[in-house]
Amino acid sequence: MRFLVDTNLPRALCAWLRARGHECTHVLDCGLAQSADTPIWRRAAIEGEVIVSKDEDFADRARQTAAGPAVLWLRTGNGTSRKLFAGLDPIWSIVEARLQAGERLVEVR
Repeated sequence: MRFLVDTNLPRALCAWLRARGHECTHVLDCGLAQSADTPIWRRAAIEGEVIVSKDEDFADRARQTAAGPAVLWLRTGNGTSRKLFAGLDPIWSIVEARLQAGERLVEVR
């Protein structure tokens, strides 16, 4: 899978995803760091990327339209990268399976 990580998440998440065999770009690395949601949404749709964000706006878009990219909505609260990865590790296979099955919005709490 291909992922586009939003500015509200650490760049280290890209390395974590790559270590699991995925392609990943952070918005800071593709000129979208200061962008509104629409250019990020558009890029993810064109590139076939899953948007990874803490931003509820992307989740709302995924709910409201049948077209566009999938969204991995991380509602894990603030914390260190280590804490984020520790929370994702035990459920990652489920998250992957849901995205591969075509779910457009996968929420992680």
